[in-house]
This record gives sequence, structure tokens and C-alpha cells, in this order.
Amino acid sequence: MSTDTKGQPVVSFFSRGRLAFRHFRWGRPFWAGLFVLTAGLPIAYFPYRNVTFGDLTVRMATTAGAGSLVIGILLVLLGLTIWFQPHVRIFAGVAAILLALVSLIVSNFGGFFVGFLFGMIGGAMSVAWLPGEQTAAEGRDAGDREPPARASGTGSALAGFDAVAPERERDPGKGKDRAD
Repeated sequence: MSTDTKGQPVVSFFSRGRLAFRHFRWGRPFWAGLFVLTAGLPIAYFPYRNVTFGDLTVRMATTAGAGSLVIGILLVLLGLTIWFQPHVRIFAGVAAILLALVSLIVSNFGGFFVGFLFGMIGGAMSVAWLPGEQTAAEGRDAGDREPPARASGTGSALAGFDAVAPERERDPGKGKDRAD
């Protein structure tokens, strides 16, 4: 590694880009977005593709070709949404799963099951993803600062409930009067 005139290490443009991409990738459901984005490509592509077997040309276009194109474009947009708006990952994941299911009927078995599988897996990964907790190594870099206070409304609804359940009253006469 080279150093500048003050003895500080010089980080190359490639290393800075790689580290920036790593930071981007770790802060969001990257693989879920990639799977959903990839699911849209075969779903939108196959209905408009001509396949040639020798002298025989087979065209896969169906009456639902426009529907396949819409589903494919929506899956690509949902994949980008998962990347750039991770706070709506659950909505985008559920929408991707539903579109992948609809593509089985509308779009040549979901892009010959390739787009369907990628959409289902990516949507499930998006719904299941949770942001990571700050590790001890990151805490040391922050110095001696206090950890940030939790915002109200986050976490479990029972986390702030510190009370003990009240004792049941022991009334021996209670419940003996029955309507006959």
C-alpha cells in the first residue's frame, strides 16, 4: 500500500468503490432485490422471443404478452424498490410473491419456472430480512458515546411493560350463586 506525503495510506478508487458497495449491500436486503429484479427479466423476455429449430420458427407470444411485459417490469421495479427503499421491503416482497404466482398463469409458466422461482425466493427473502444490530466492533469505533436511545414505537409492544400481573382475589362466596 502506498502512502502520501504525510504518511497516511492512500486508498485506491477501486478499494473505495468496493467498500462503498459493501456498505450499500449490507444495509439493505441486497440479494432479495437481486432475485426479484432477475425474476422480471425472463418473465418479460420469453413471450416476445422467437425460437428457431432448423427451419421451424416458434414464437412464444400469447394474447397475454402485454400482461407478461407488465409483470416483468413490475418485478424489476420491485427489485429496485427493495434496494433503494428498504423500509418498504415487506410490501415489495409480498407484491413480488403475488406477481410471481400470477406469472404462472399469465406468462408461459412464469418464464418457464425460472422467473417464478426467482420471484418467490426473492420475495420471501425480502419479507424475512431484518436490519442488523450494531456489533461491538462498530461500538468501539464510536468511542465512549452512549448507545442511541430506542425510538418510541419500535421493538416489541411488551418490552416496556414492567408490571407484574395482579393476584387473583380469593372470594369464597364468589361464583356460588347460580341461576337455577
